[in-house]
Amino acid sequence: MLKSLNINPAKCTGCLQCEMACSYEHTGAFNPSRSYIKVFTFHYEGRFVPYTCTQCEEAWCQRACPVDAIHLDADTGAKVVSDDKCVGCKVCTIACPFGTINYSHVTGKVVKCDLCGGDPACAKACPTEAITYVDADWTGYDRMAAAAAKSIPAAEAAAS
Repeated sequence: MLKSLNINPAKCTGCLQCEMACSYEHTGAFNPSRSYIKVFTFHYEGRFVPYTCTQCEEAWCQRACPVDAIHLDADTGAKVVSDDKCVGCKVCTIACPFGTINYSHVTGKVVKCDLCGGDPACAKACPTEAITYVDADWTGYDRMAAAAAKSIPAAEAAAS
């Protein structure tokens, strides 16, 4: 059963523990600038939104790569960059509609979320469970259920 990251921005406090855990997992250093997950800050609203690769089923990054450096990890469902094949051309960064693939000036290659081989450091480090690792079929279920619950009273009122 494939799993995926489920991000609930309403629970994010902006602590950046996800960025720290990710950078340490992948580089051995606590350096948020080298993290594969980022937390976007809406300063005027006081909100924070973590974002990272969504592991698209039809991955445009994978299709765009001219050297086939992005492959599917059959165990996790992650689209993983093979450092030995990546030439650092950045075509995948342009193809990604979400901007979640980044170029590393340190390695001269692109980097993106690989779900930490099935044990995402960001989800483990998140103290508020704004980031969870759940059954891929259930991502978004909580939001759909909440939206449905809000619309029930309106639907009942309309039926009256």
